[in-house]
Amino acid sequence: MRSVMVLAAVFLVVSSAPAAERSRPNVLWICADDLAAYTLGTYGDARARTPNIDRLAGVRFDRAYCNSPVCTASRQSFLTGRYPGTIGVTQLKSALPDGETTLAELLAQVGYRTAALGKMHFNSQLKHGFALRLDLADYQQALKARGRQPIPDGLRVQPAWRPFQDPASVWLNSDRLPVGLADDDMSGTWLAQQAADYLRDASGEPFFLMVSFYEPHSPFLFPVEYQGRRDPRSFTVPPVAPQDAWQVPAIFRDLTDEQKQGIMAAYYTSVEFVDKNIGLVLDALQASGHDEDTLIILTGDHGYMLGQHGRFEKHCSYEPAVRAPLIIRPPASQTRHTDALVEFVDIVPTILDLCHVDIPATVQGRSLSGILNGEQTRHRDHVVVEYSENEEAMIRDHRFKLVYITGRRQREDGYATAEPLKGRVIELFDEQSDPDELDNLAERPEHAEKLARFLRLLADHLRRTARQPEQLPKTGDPVTLIDAALAPHDVQ
Repeated sequence: MRSVMVLAAVFLVVSSAPAAERSRPNVLWICADDLAAYTLGTYGDARARTPNIDRLAGVRFDRAYCNSPVCTASRQSFLTGRYPGTIGVTQLKSALPDGETTLAELLAQVGYRTAALGKMHFNSQLKHGFALRLDLADYQQALKARGRQPIPDGLRVQPAWRPFQDPASVWLNSDRLPVGLADDDMSGTWLAQQAADYLRDASGEPFFLMVSFYEPHSPFLFPVEYQGRRDPRSFTVPPVAPQDAWQVPAIFRDLTDEQKQGIMAAYYTSVEFVDKNIGLVLDALQASGHDEDTLIILTGDHGYMLGQHGRFEKHCSYEPAVRAPLIIRPPASQTRHTDALVEFVDIVPTILDLCHVDIPATVQGRSLSGILNGEQTRHRDHVVVEYSENEEAMIRDHRFKLVYITGRRQREDGYATAEPLKGRVIELFDEQSDPDELDNLAERPEHAEKLARFLRLLADHLRRTARQPEQLPKTGDPVTLIDAALAPHDVQ
């Protein structure tokens, strides 16, 4: 009994100690651009060749959602723990405002060394708290200084990437062409090597290292050594249902099934390549001796469509586009998975919590520590995703999803349908019985109450998270408020 009392007293002393006196873990956050969860072995894809991601022990989140299915908005949201509409970054070209506080700044304030390697999409020259910042310009300078390795004569390689100028079959690499570079000369490999060097030299104060790869974003980059690794005939093209006809972007409508198979094969090859580079980073972490005292986070920035509903991109509310990979491995963690509903804004408060750093009141996400330590099995009752370029949003709970599109905006992201504007679209899907999201239940009387509830919840969320709530109409009608809130209101 006395030993139990002593242990309890020790626990009380440690848990009540000031945050600065507790041991803080290092933080390694790995992000891969356009990485879809369903294409990974750990998420159940038998076609995947992702041994390094699959071996990452930790908690796998099976229902983690980005807060916007576009790179800039998603990244600036999950780096601040704040919603895209709140920070005023909802479109691809918007820059993260200098006044927004990032995770790097919060960790730097308590003594962390900070570094960001690769794609961050700040859309400015600001570093936002990262003391070391390396990106493609640094890679290109290094490659020029050392020179390229020779590649086989006559080898067909990817042309310059010209999305929306060339046919989709070209800029989506349906011919499965490699970049005209050897593996050691690829930007992804260079970024992994820079991360390895950083980890090798890590000592003293804790570090926050973010490694953000450009793969597997189109045109699905991979080196000459990876040519021909995937047989396109091994991929089955998802059927396009009659219900999908109204929403398929015009640029994808002429793709043949053979071209679609080639696109899928190119994507999976690029995923295999980025997994190799993730392995280089994880191996370097282990070799550095910091594996046991480092918190690891692995994410995509959102999901990606590979032919589902006739699409090859994100920029919409279908599950493959918005459900993203999220694996969190606290030091000494066990491998398991959870189906708790979580949003990417929850990552920042989780890291701060595990690093014993106070979570600012301005952070809108919720810490996942209760899920990670097994004390909780549920986290959110519903999640929300917004895409202002199409004036679109979704809200879903553990079973049903509502998608709302104002239908009045001519989108400028390249994914217009070439059809006349359809007007307001409201869809309701039962994700349990209809995971492919083909049966719209919104018009069925038996779901009227559920539909009204979702509309109220969505309107309330958009009101609470608006950057300029005073400009929204004072109304009790959720549809009127949603229409007003979904238009872009980005910081200029």
